[in-house]
Amino acid sequence: MPGTTRDAELLAQTANAVRAAGSVLLECFGEVVRHRTRDELVRALAANDNAALDVLRPRLTDLRPDARWVADELAGGALPPGEWWVVDPAEGNVNHLRGLPDWAVTATLVRDNQPVLTAVHVPTTGETYTALAGGGAHVDGRPLRVSDTADLGLAVVATSQARPDEAEEVVRRVGASITSMLRDALVVRTSVPATLHLLTVAAGRVDAFWQFAGARADLLPGALLVAEAGGRISDAQGRPWTPDAEGFLAAAPGVHAAAVTTLSR
Repeated sequence: MPGTTRDAELLAQTANAVRAAGSVLLECFGEVVRHRTRDELVRALAANDNAALDVLRPRLTDLRPDARWVADELAGGALPPGEWWVVDPAEGNVNHLRGLPDWAVTATLVRDNQPVLTAVHVPTTGETYTALAGGGAHVDGRPLRVSDTADLGLAVVATSQARPDEAEEVVRRVGASITSMLRDALVVRTSVPATLHLLTVAAGRVDAFWQFAGARADLLPGALLVAEAGGRISDAQGRPWTPDAEGFLAAAPGVHAAAVTTLSR
């Protein structure tokens, strides 16, 4: 099914799939899910993932029967050639369990290591963000555009935290980068998940987002959305970003270079 027109049709069906999965998770959202041990937490997270996957997997498989499925949503690095579904069935899963509104369902089709299309549904707002390579980025059909901020000192920037089991070097690098941005930017926002920050960059509400390490499912949807909304995507040193890069930066063009300088200290 090559070609922008057919990919646009595929994107519409992908958006329907993530909305359907989001509705399932919204039905069980609101009450705080208590857990006393890590095992209890893992089981609760898996229950959410499985509930959404039960909807997503058959729908996306029907759309692209030959596309392979990335089984580990926390994995990083390049993918083998061909088509792959990169899915996070409950991005911000811990937030869902705690009754916090910052969570989403994402599905991205990657073709020969390039994201072709992505759909991100945020059930708590009802919004669906979509992007098609070469076809722009939208929220509920309305075009998205990154901000025109040209001064990092006037910029709102964001990052997410390192995972609990992250390498000590990455944890320290995250902390140092936040300190640097606190000196240079107007406001620094720190929370998870990454995808929701990237939605705000694509929409022009936040001027830049950075992260060290991270998984494909964290970054591919937002990377395509920001790029199609006119933003710049790179690693933290300003070089072309790939899923196996150690750093990630998505920014409005006017603050990208300054953000690279700050992160490179």
